[in-house]
Amino acid sequence: MSLARRIIPCLDTDGARVVKGVNFVGLRDAGDPATLAARYNVEGADELVVLDIAASRDRRPTFLETIRRVAAELAIPLTAGGGIRSLDEARGVIRAGADKIAINTAAVERPALVTELSQEFGSQAVVLAIDAKLESTTPGIPDELASANQPRLATILESQAENPHWDVRIRGGRDSAHLDVRTWAQRAVELGAGEILLTSMDRDGTQSGFDIALTNAISTAVSVPVIASGGAKSPQHFAEVFSEGAADAALAASIFHDDTQSIRALKQFLASQNIEVRLPC
Repeated sequence: MSLARRIIPCLDTDGARVVKGVNFVGLRDAGDPATLAARYNVEGADELVVLDIAASRDRRPTFLETIRRVAAELAIPLTAGGGIRSLDEARGVIRAGADKIAINTAAVERPALVTELSQEFGSQAVVLAIDAKLESTTPGIPDELASANQPRLATILESQAENPHWDVRIRGGRDSAHLDVRTWAQRAVELGAGEILLTSMDRDGTQSGFDIALTNAISTAVSVPVIASGGAKSPQHFAEVFSEGAADAALAASIFHDDTQSIRALKQFLASQNIEVRLPC
């Protein structure tokens, strides 16, 4: 029997409040994290993710208090991340009530952190968050080729579309890590990551659908669960990322925060499409 697919709301916080934007910018206030957590717990969410997108040290005490408030409202697993750079900081987040730790930039800068966390808490508690951005330009195409040989350029670009490359982005998506997403995901799993939280920066907040090609590429490249993130709006988007993207879980934020989509109705739709989910009581 296959495992049930999970629906996971995400609370991006600036420490004390939930915020949401488009393509990682244009943030707006989206509510109180503990209030939203209580609502999703009742509505039938399978897990909850809380990410401190500010992630500066002066917000750390505020973030830990947010984790404590959110955890008090939940009977489902809680993943927390954002600016966690050491084993001691991870311990603090776990003590505050998180079940799993999500790491991104710190893991890229010091991959041994993945192994340290896995040895301390178990691989099932280590979530590697990857912010992926499609590389839309092909390096090495000279300007004279673009202007003088359009058929050749079209062939190159067509090949690129068939073999897309996604770049790992760090520091809230601002900087390139100069790593291939597939290669980094596979290495992190070898180091001890037990789950991949895969966010398409190109789709984030756009409500244009998950990046199916990206999700499938990573889901089929690693042996651990992959959580798809970025671009969700309609129930059909979720069905596609499970059936075509091979995702184990799907994460969304604004459509749940804004009541565009209820978790209960979403799960009922997925069940009608023969996608196994845990239906709320």
